[in-house]
Amino acid sequence: MRTGLSLGRIFGIRVNIDWSWIFIFILVTWNLRVVFGLSHPEWSGALSWGLGVAASLLFFASVLAHELAHSLVARARGIPVRSITLFLFGGVSSIERDPESPTSEFLIAVVGPATSIILGVLLLLLAGIGLSFTAARTAITNPMQLVAQLGPVTTMLMWLGSINITLGIFNLIPGFPLDGGRVLRSILWGATNNLREATRWSSYVGRAIAWLFIVAGIAMIFGVSIPIFGTGFIGGLWLVFIGWFLNSAAIQSYQRVVINDILDDVTVERMMYRNPPTVPADTTITHLVDEYVMRADDHAFPVVDQGEFVGMVTLDDIRGVPRMQWDERLVRDIMTPVSDLVLTTPGEPADQAFNKLASRDVRQLPVMEGGQLVGLLRRSDVVRWLQLQSDFRPV
Repeated sequence: MRTGLSLGRIFGIRVNIDWSWIFIFILVTWNLRVVFGLSHPEWSGALSWGLGVAASLLFFASVLAHELAHSLVARARGIPVRSITLFLFGGVSSIERDPESPTSEFLIAVVGPATSIILGVLLLLLAGIGLSFTAARTAITNPMQLVAQLGPVTTMLMWLGSINITLGIFNLIPGFPLDGGRVLRSILWGATNNLREATRWSSYVGRAIAWLFIVAGIAMIFGVSIPIFGTGFIGGLWLVFIGWFLNSAAIQSYQRVVINDILDDVTVERMMYRNPPTVPADTTITHLVDEYVMRADDHAFPVVDQGEFVGMVTLDDIRGVPRMQWDERLVRDIMTPVSDLVLTTPGEPADQAFNKLASRDVRQLPVMEGGQLVGLLRRSDVVRWLQLQSDFRPV
C-alpha cells in the first residue's frame, strides 16, 4: 500500500513524497524563516518566508540526490531499485534486496554521505565566490557579523552547504541502519564472511547509539546542554524521536536478515496454501460475505471467470462498499485485477516472495504455474514456518 504523492521518475526510479514529509517541510521552513529574520532584521517578512521555502525545497532536493546516489550504485551492482521516498526523517531508497557482497554493501552505503559532503563543499565554494577578502577576514574574526552582511542568495547557499556536510557526517555515524552502520556491516561481513553475524553486531552498535540519542534528548529536555545539540525541550524531544526511530530500524533490519537466512533454500511450494476457495466474478457482495467470508478465516479470495483466474477480492475491498449496495454490486466491480497483482511461482525462493509481501504491504501472493492459479502464499503461512524454526529470535 503506497501513500503520499508521486513526483514521477528520475533515471527510471519512481520518486514519492510521503505525507509525513509535509510536516518536516513546514517545520524546516518555519525554522529558517525565524533564523533569516533574526540574522537579517532588515529583510521583509515576504523575503524571509520566500527564502525559507526555497531553501527547504533545495535541501530536500539535496536529500533526493543523496538517495539517488545510493539507488544508482545499487542498480549498477545489479540490485533492483523500486522507488525513493521522501518522508519525515529525510529519504529512503527502496532497494529490493541486500547486496550480495561486502564490496557492494560498502559502495552503496558510502556513496550517499560522500555525495552530501561533496555537494555541501561545492555549495560553500559557490557561496564564497561572492565574498570579498574583507568579508572572508570577518568570517574568521566574527562569523555572526559576516552572516549579517550576506545577501539572500549567499546566505541560502551557505546554509545549504553547511547542512549538506552535516547530513553527510551524521549518516556516517556507525549506527545501523544509517549509512555508517552499513559501512561497518560491510567491514564485519568481509572479515567474518557471515552476513547474519555482521548484521547482528552492527545492529547492537546501532541500538547503543540510538539509546545515547534518547538519553541525550531526555537530558536536553531537563535543561542539560549537550555538545553540538545544545539544550531545550523541542531539540531534546526531536533527538529522543530520532533515537527511537533508529533503535526500531536496527531491530527490524536485523530481523529481516534473520528471516531471509531462515528462508534461504526454501521454495514457495513448501509453504503455500494449495487450492484455495475461489469466488465467481459475478457473485454479489452479499453472497461473498455470507458464503465465503463468514465461513472461513481467509482475508482474501481469488476471483475466477469461466474457470480463469482474473483477480483478488479482500476484506478491505468489501469495507469500501456501502452496506446498502451489497445486493447490487458484483465481485468483479471491487476486485483487484490480476494485471495489478504481485505474483509468485511455486519454485520462487521463499525469501524473495516474503520480501514481495513485506515491500508491497499485502497479505498474500497468488501462486501461478503454467498460467494457472495453484495456490496462495499468505503472510500467516510464512510466519508459521518461521515459528517452527527454533533459532528465530528477536535481536
